[in-house]
Amino acid sequence: MQWPFPPATYIEHDSDFQKLVKKLRQEPLIAIDTESNSLHAYRERVCLVQLSTRKADYIVDPLRVANLHLLGDLLADPAIEKVFHAAEYDLMCLKRDYDFTITNMFDTMIAARISGVKAVGLNRLLADYCGVQMDKSHQRDDWGQRPLSEEGLLYAQMDTHYLPELRDKMLVVLKENGRLEEAREMFVEGCQVPAAQVASFDPNAYWRMGIPADLNRRQMGVLRELVLMREQLAEERDCPPFKVFTDKMLIAIAEASPTHTNELAKIHALPTSLAKRYGRQVVSAVEKGRRGPLPRPPRRPPDVDPVVAERFTALRDWRRVRAEERGVESDIILSRDALWGLAIKAPNSLDEMQDIRGLGPWRLAAYGHEILDVMRRFDAGE
Repeated sequence: MQWPFPPATYIEHDSDFQKLVKKLRQEPLIAIDTESNSLHAYRERVCLVQLSTRKADYIVDPLRVANLHLLGDLLADPAIEKVFHAAEYDLMCLKRDYDFTITNMFDTMIAARISGVKAVGLNRLLADYCGVQMDKSHQRDDWGQRPLSEEGLLYAQMDTHYLPELRDKMLVVLKENGRLEEAREMFVEGCQVPAAQVASFDPNAYWRMGIPADLNRRQMGVLRELVLMREQLAEERDCPPFKVFTDKMLIAIAEASPTHTNELAKIHALPTSLAKRYGRQVVSAVEKGRRGPLPRPPRRPPDVDPVVAERFTALRDWRRVRAEERGVESDIILSRDALWGLAIKAPNSLDEMQDIRGLGPWRLAAYGHEILDVMRRFDAGE
């Protein structure tokens, strides 16, 4: 195939990875992206790490390189700027799989959102600011497969190849709008995102499926056994549970509660191929649910103090108006978690806001007095 620029150097040996890290330590800026296999595996993991400098592109294969801890050293180095687009999930996965930390980040999506840009997908930003058209047809590829196609590798390479240029363009926009200090605060907060949770089975998740479908308790017991069956099959096949049976299929089976495999053909939501492949397991699970004890609904979380809830609503209304004035999404002003923190603590001074998560020095200076005014008017019943 015709490459629009030199192909990325593919790193799949530890010795080559060590040489690469030594080279990257001399760079002031590295663009980074990752590809994971969440759509194709029971337990997701990072399958590719793309790295670009202003001069070259690299693709590191974590399935072949035995130890990625040297990459963690680069991410933690404050002397090297790390450029991401929509960094949150990449960082969550890197922290989950490798316990990395990161400093000195520039997120081009955050920069665009702060600047009031409405279409902030990477392909749209590259088209608008760099004149580049992206091919997104490989978004759903199985990145855990080997070997990877040339087209897939090019797709992965392009996700970081243009990021240094896009970073430069967004930096200019931030400076022109006087938003650089605000962006830097959000970049720091972005580095603190928690690790993604290692996939674990929630035995009570079936309630979230069955209650909206208005299942009775006996049908809920059947659904419970069907969900357990699906989880076991997914683990055995090493695929996400939804690729075994969708929620819609399990609800339809629970509603019908068939007692024989012949009855599965009457369930329109269940494909014939799945009925043939798993018919006995399905009927066995249904029978177990029909004969088992009726499930007890999980305990409801304690209700929120109504005064706190009303205070949150007042803060949320202020945030919406403020966001409309700026022409940005509401969470750019303050996150939902920060609003809840304020609503619960009900601070009476700027000093009392210092430890509210998501309310850094820039936001405190920009919005602190407005927030206190909202608090005062709420307490006064205005």
